[in-house]
Amino acid sequence: MNFLNAAQKVAADFAHEEDGAQIVEYGMIIGAVSLVLIALLAALGGSGNAFDTMVGKVKTCLGGGACS
Repeated sequence: MNFLNAAQKVAADFAHEEDGAQIVEYGMIIGAVSLVLIALLAALGGSGNAFDTMVGKVKTCLGGGACS
């Protein structure tokens, strides 16, 4: 029964802790900024530039194709 009481205490302490919320907020900000930068790079470069080539290689590699 001590294990269940300890687990309940850990869960309650975790629920009241707010430090993790800041990490999530920072992660969301970094994600939003990254998406804006990617959109700007894609818009500025046009087709056939180095950025498009890199994105194509990443898509191929993540899709199961040959990574080079």
